[in-house]
Amino acid sequence: MPDDPHADTAQLLELLSVSLGVYYSDFAAASASQNLTASQSKALVVLRRGPIAMRALAETLACDASNVTGIIDRLAKRGLVRRETSATDRRVTNVVITAEGERVTDAVRANMCVTRDGLNSLCDRDRDSLYALLNRVFLVRPE
Repeated sequence: MPDDPHADTAQLLELLSVSLGVYYSDFAAASASQNLTASQSKALVVLRRGPIAMRALAETLACDASNVTGIIDRLAKRGLVRRETSATDRRVTNVVITAEGERVTDAVRANMCVTRDGLNSLCDRDRDSLYALLNRVFLVRPE
Protein backbone atom coordinates (compact mmCIF):
# COMPACT_ATOMS: atom_id res chain seq x y z
CA MET A 1 0.00 0.00 0.00
CA PRO A 2 1.43 3.49 -0.80
CA ASP A 3 2.24 6.07 1.87
CA ASP A 4 -1.36 7.30 1.68
CA PRO A 5 -3.23 5.26 4.34
CA HIS A 6 -6.53 5.56 2.49
CA ALA A 7 -7.60 2.76 0.17
CA ASP A 8 -8.14 3.87 -3.40
CA THR A 9 -10.97 2.68 -5.63
CA ALA A 10 -8.81 0.03 -7.33
CA GLN A 11 -7.89 -1.49 -3.94
CA LEU A 12 -11.53 -1.49 -2.88
CA LEU A 13 -12.57 -3.13 -6.15
CA GLU A 14 -9.94 -5.84 -5.64
CA LEU A 15 -11.04 -6.52 -2.07
CA LEU A 16 -14.70 -6.61 -3.13
CA SER A 17 -13.80 -9.07 -5.88
CA VAL A 18 -12.02 -11.39 -3.45
CA SER A 19 -14.80 -11.01 -0.84
CA LEU A 20 -17.55 -11.76 -3.35
CA GLY A 21 -15.63 -14.78 -4.60
CA VAL A 22 -15.46 -16.18 -1.06
CA TYR A 23 -19.14 -15.33 -0.49
CA TYR A 24 -20.25 -16.94 -3.75
CA SER A 25 -18.27 -20.14 -3.08
CA ASP A 26 -19.78 -20.33 0.40
CA PHE A 27 -23.28 -19.67 -1.00
CA ALA A 28 -22.88 -22.30 -3.73
CA ALA A 29 -21.67 -24.93 -1.22
CA ALA A 30 -24.50 -24.11 1.19
CA SER A 31 -26.99 -24.32 -1.68
CA ALA A 32 -25.61 -27.71 -2.69
CA SER A 33 -26.09 -28.90 0.90
CA GLN A 34 -29.82 -28.37 0.30
CA ASN A 35 -29.70 -30.00 -3.16
CA LEU A 36 -30.08 -26.63 -4.87
CA THR A 37 -28.04 -24.81 -7.47
CA ALA A 38 -26.80 -21.35 -6.61
CA SER A 39 -29.32 -19.94 -9.13
CA GLN A 40 -32.19 -21.74 -7.41
CA SER A 41 -31.09 -20.43 -4.01
CA LYS A 42 -30.69 -16.94 -5.41
CA ALA A 43 -34.27 -17.08 -6.71
CA LEU A 44 -35.50 -18.14 -3.26
CA VAL A 45 -33.61 -15.27 -1.64
CA VAL A 46 -35.28 -12.81 -4.03
CA LEU A 47 -38.69 -14.36 -3.32
CA ARG A 48 -38.21 -13.83 0.43
CA ARG A 49 -38.87 -10.15 -0.30
CA GLY A 50 -42.33 -11.01 -1.63
CA PRO A 51 -44.13 -12.35 -4.69
CA ILE A 52 -42.69 -11.28 -8.01
CA ALA A 53 -43.70 -11.66 -11.65
CA MET A 54 -41.69 -14.17 -13.65
CA ARG A 55 -40.41 -11.47 -16.02
CA ALA A 56 -39.31 -9.24 -13.13
CA LEU A 57 -37.61 -12.23 -11.49
CA ALA A 58 -35.66 -12.85 -14.71
CA GLU A 59 -34.56 -9.21 -14.74
CA THR A 60 -33.57 -9.31 -11.06
CA LEU A 61 -31.56 -12.50 -11.59
CA ALA A 62 -30.09 -11.07 -14.81
CA CYS A 63 -30.96 -14.13 -16.83
CA ASP A 64 -33.15 -15.15 -19.73
CA ALA A 65 -36.86 -15.71 -19.01
CA SER A 66 -36.58 -19.30 -20.26
CA ASN A 67 -33.87 -19.99 -17.65
CA VAL A 68 -36.12 -18.62 -14.91
CA THR A 69 -38.93 -20.89 -16.09
CA GLY A 70 -36.66 -23.90 -15.63
CA ILE A 71 -35.47 -22.70 -12.22
CA ILE A 72 -39.03 -22.12 -11.02
CA ASP A 73 -40.24 -25.43 -12.47
CA ARG A 74 -37.63 -27.31 -10.41
CA LEU A 75 -38.36 -25.29 -7.25
CA ALA A 76 -42.13 -25.79 -7.67
CA LYS A 77 -41.64 -29.55 -8.13
CA ARG A 78 -39.97 -29.61 -4.70
CA GLY A 79 -42.76 -27.50 -3.16
CA LEU A 80 -40.45 -24.54 -2.48
CA VAL A 81 -42.42 -22.04 -4.58
CA ARG A 82 -45.81 -21.82 -6.23
CA ARG A 83 -47.16 -19.87 -9.17
CA GLU A 84 -50.15 -17.56 -8.82
CA THR A 85 -52.03 -15.52 -11.38
CA SER A 86 -51.73 -11.81 -10.67
CA ALA A 87 -54.86 -10.30 -9.13
CA THR A 88 -54.41 -7.15 -11.23
CA ASP A 89 -53.42 -8.69 -14.58
CA ARG A 90 -54.46 -12.26 -15.41
CA ARG A 91 -51.74 -12.44 -18.09
CA VAL A 92 -49.03 -12.16 -15.41
CA THR A 93 -47.83 -15.10 -13.34
CA ASN A 94 -46.31 -14.29 -9.97
CA VAL A 95 -44.01 -16.62 -8.08
CA VAL A 96 -44.47 -16.98 -4.32
CA ILE A 97 -42.13 -18.72 -1.87
CA THR A 98 -43.74 -21.41 0.31
CA ALA A 99 -43.11 -22.07 3.99
CA GLU A 100 -40.86 -24.97 2.95
CA GLY A 101 -39.01 -22.63 0.59
CA GLU A 102 -38.42 -20.23 3.48
CA ARG A 103 -37.16 -23.10 5.65
CA VAL A 104 -34.72 -24.22 2.94
CA THR A 105 -33.53 -20.63 2.41
CA ASP A 106 -32.87 -20.34 6.15
CA ALA A 107 -30.91 -23.61 6.00
CA VAL A 108 -28.78 -22.28 3.13
CA ARG A 109 -27.97 -19.15 5.13
CA ALA A 110 -27.23 -21.24 8.24
CA ASN A 111 -24.80 -23.40 6.22
CA MET A 112 -22.78 -20.41 5.00
CA CYS A 113 -20.14 -21.06 7.64
CA VAL A 114 -17.24 -19.09 6.14
CA THR A 115 -19.37 -15.98 5.67
CA ARG A 116 -21.13 -16.33 9.02
CA ASP A 117 -17.85 -16.85 10.90
CA GLY A 118 -16.37 -13.75 9.27
CA LEU A 119 -19.37 -11.60 10.09
CA ASN A 120 -19.64 -13.02 13.61
CA SER A 121 -16.03 -12.04 14.25
CA LEU A 122 -17.05 -8.38 14.02
CA CYS A 123 -18.01 -6.41 17.10
CA ASP A 124 -21.48 -4.82 17.09
CA ARG A 125 -20.11 -1.41 16.13
CA ASP A 126 -18.16 -2.79 13.16
CA ARG A 127 -21.17 -4.85 12.06
CA ASP A 128 -23.38 -1.73 12.19
CA SER A 129 -20.77 0.23 10.22
CA LEU A 130 -20.47 -2.48 7.56
CA TYR A 131 -24.26 -2.64 7.26
CA ALA A 132 -24.50 1.14 6.82
CA LEU A 133 -21.66 1.22 4.28
CA LEU A 134 -23.05 -1.62 2.18
CA ASN A 135 -26.45 0.06 2.17
CA ARG A 136 -24.93 3.34 1.10
CA VAL A 137 -22.73 1.85 -1.62
CA PHE A 138 -25.17 -0.64 -3.14
CA LEU A 139 -28.75 0.12 -2.12
CA VAL A 140 -29.34 3.76 -1.36
CA ARG A 141 -28.86 5.90 -4.43
CA PRO A 142 -29.06 9.70 -4.29
CA GLU A 143 -31.76 11.11 -6.53
